[in-house]
Amino acid sequence: MSDSASPRVTRLLPDSVHRAVKPGTAVVRLETTHDRRGVLDGAWWPRSRDISAELPALITALTEYLGPITRVGLDAAAWDALPTRLVVEDRVVRIDSFPVGDDTILVTRGEADHFSLLVVPPPTAPDAARAAMAEAVRADNLTQAEQILIDTGWAAPGT
Repeated sequence: MSDSASPRVTRLLPDSVHRAVKPGTAVVRLETTHDRRGVLDGAWWPRSRDISAELPALITALTEYLGPITRVGLDAAAWDALPTRLVVEDRVVRIDSFPVGDDTILVTRGEADHFSLLVVPPPTAPDAARAAMAEAVRADNLTQAEQILIDTGWAAPGT
């Protein structure tokens, strides 16, 4: 008899990455494929819901691998305050409010290259956060961000 309530995630990040993943970490799959099967391109575990404090480090990290980031889309209801733009390393990054849910952030490079990242809620336990991030970066992942968080053991405070 199978236990449908148990998490289905079986893959882990490599040990060196697994130990280094802590709040403030972004994990991005930079594999390019001709057919995009995966739902998410990576994951981010911010330390807080203060987007002005958290987003510059993410943008800096992504810029190193992806090139200049021009826009970020996220759900305004999920963050303490949402500016319309931030200046990161002398570049203006537009911040757009989209009803994507508090579990997803959309990043745009240039004019049309979009990347979707799972957002691990700041109070998530380290093991659950690491498992969620490992699942999100799988190239064959077809699971939406919210379900990944549920499957990996994250529970909203008070649930």
